[in-house]
Amino acid sequence: MAGEDKLPMLAEGQAMLESELARLKVERPQIIDAIEEARAHGDLSENAEYHAAKERQGQVEAMIADIEDKLARALVIDPSTLSGDKVVFGATVHLLDEDDKPVKYQIVGQTEANAKDGKISYNSPLGRALIGRKVEDEVEVTVPSGDRYYVVERIEFI
Repeated sequence: MAGEDKLPMLAEGQAMLESELARLKVERPQIIDAIEEARAHGDLSENAEYHAAKERQGQVEAMIADIEDKLARALVIDPSTLSGDKVVFGATVHLLDEDDKPVKYQIVGQTEANAKDGKISYNSPLGRALIGRKVEDEVEVTVPSGDRYYVVERIEFI
């Protein structure tokens, strides 16, 4: 697990983690039942059901520990309480790309990032390039498909 670093996220990211944690904790006893049932079938060395259930148990326990760690380090940020003229975590940034096509992204935590929904992680290449920028700043970012250029058109805290 990572150290004691705070993990910035929006309230919706915290709610997603809490929901996933609750789901995994419901699955936990079901896995234990599956292990017991598979154990009852006898020889464990050739018991695929037993090994699959034990493997799933390990995965679920690791996922639970990871989510609990993230929630313990969560620094929940409400963008509507923020203001200023620079791009910060939680800001919604309106950009113009190199073809003067408008694009809009909200800077969010890793757990909430979903580019299709216009939410990018603060530590993604574009997220890192945008943090600290002001309106009319030009931003160059290198992504897998090559270099991209943007101009910051507007910054909102919504």
